[in-house]
Amino acid sequence: MAYGPPSPIVMAAEWPRAAWAIGSLALAGDRLRSAPRGDGRPVLVLPGLVNSDRSNFVMRRFLTRLGYRAYPWELGRNLGRRAIGTDGARLIARIERIHAESGEKVTLIGVSLGGMMARFAAGQRPDLVREVITVSSPFAGEPRDTNVWRAFEWFTGDRIDGDAVRQWGAACAAPLSMPSTAIWSRSDGLVNGLACRAPGQPLARDIEVRSNHVGVQLRPAVLLAIAAVLAGTSTE
Repeated sequence: MAYGPPSPIVMAAEWPRAAWAIGSLALAGDRLRSAPRGDGRPVLVLPGLVNSDRSNFVMRRFLTRLGYRAYPWELGRNLGRRAIGTDGARLIARIERIHAESGEKVTLIGVSLGGMMARFAAGQRPDLVREVITVSSPFAGEPRDTNVWRAFEWFTGDRIDGDAVRQWGAACAAPLSMPSTAIWSRSDGLVNGLACRAPGQPLARDIEVRSNHVGVQLRPAVLLAIAAVLAGTSTE
């Protein structure tokens, strides 16, 4: 289903709202410290388009302090299929290593394009993945439901209307065989929030937050939502 991109007015507010997202962390210390404790499970965090592991440092530190084993993806900047391999082989190899090291299935948390990649990998190798959490990831819409599709083409080298990207997108949107949670916002200025969740899919749920897109992984509401989802998942 096509939802269309966010309005130019909402997009223009992205950077001022991103600055507030950073500042809001300092005001949410007590709330973040009171988040439910983790159980030591391995969690792999995937960055958004063009971003590297540095963009998710706060999230990984937060999860580590809660008691999870939070891993960076170690695949450099997220340049789409260039980063993970056309068939996702590099990302799947990273998940395999964490699975072997921990002896457990891996929870995947992906921001924006990283969330789509998490869903793709989980669909390819459900034997390795315990759960998927996406944050502002437009996996359920059309490429032009975003204001960044031209940037996607520029940095990844893929055409959004090409057969390869269409097939890859369909794989990302397919229902998963493990629990999945989509964290999304109606006020996202870069991607249409309605394209970031798939109501009606088995084992899937979505959580709406108030947020912009840039720096969404720094929002206290997002971090607390992730902590609540992880804490509410029964251990195997």
